[in-house]
Amino acid sequence: MKTAKLAKSYRIDDGKHFRVNDVDPADTGPWRSEEAAGKKLQEDIARMADLQAKLYAQDRWSLLLIFQAMDAAGKDGTIKHVMSGVNPEGCQVHSFKAPSEAELHHDFLWRATNQLPDRGRIGIFNRSYYEEVLVVRVHPKVLESQMIPPALVTKDIWEERFEDIRCFERHMARNGTVIRKFFLHLSKKEQKKRFLARLEEPKKNWKFSADDIREREYWDDYQKAYEEMIRNTSTKHAPWYVVPADNKWFTHLVVAAAIVETLEELGLSYPKIDAQKRKELQAARKLLLK
Repeated sequence: MKTAKLAKSYRIDDGKHFRVNDVDPADTGPWRSEEAAGKKLQEDIARMADLQAKLYAQDRWSLLLIFQAMDAAGKDGTIKHVMSGVNPEGCQVHSFKAPSEAELHHDFLWRATNQLPDRGRIGIFNRSYYEEVLVVRVHPKVLESQMIPPALVTKDIWEERFEDIRCFERHMARNGTVIRKFFLHLSKKEQKKRFLARLEEPKKNWKFSADDIREREYWDDYQKAYEEMIRNTSTKHAPWYVVPADNKWFTHLVVAAAIVETLEELGLSYPKIDAQKRKELQAARKLLLK
């Protein structure tokens, strides 16, 4: 399957009728061989490296990649494998944890705004401002720590936050930041399997947290929150990709395909040299040859 076609299979530009249960977390599309998929992934990684070099040299566009998922869905591994060929100098990665006291003294988008990628670079958000309509929605008491005037915390707060996010992303798109968002869709059964692996394999013990088990109790609430999030924030300029995540090799393949397709759509190229610059280069060459 061609790169663009694979990516479009999981892309959502309009989430009006999206239902999370309509996507099978174990789906691998037409791919049945992990080995064949691995070869295709390496081709896309090489293509991505070439496109990223042009993005950096052109210094006009920036690309923001947002990753959201339930625990153990493989965000870290996906970022590591898919971006393995990218020049680190042209990449900015930020992982969002619980807000700091300083961050709580600002609006919920403030800390993300400070981490947006520079022109010419790829920015990666491991979790993001979308936590504000996921974790905060599943655990409403978190709102109490955000210092929002009580009169503003109404029954419409989630719709208002969706609107704020849409406007924020439209503003970024209008100023040259291309946004692509990935929900790594993991099944509850596969999450259990991965949690057990973290407990049973010493080298994975460090990944385990008791909080992961407690959050698992809210599985249905999170699935509903993700569904509402995607329904309300999927747009043509900032689409969601709902990527099956039970098979890591396929997750990597889809994410890479989406990134390559996005960069190719920008029509990137190395900057053209004008006559004055060409004269400077010729003069420099003569000096070096003396």
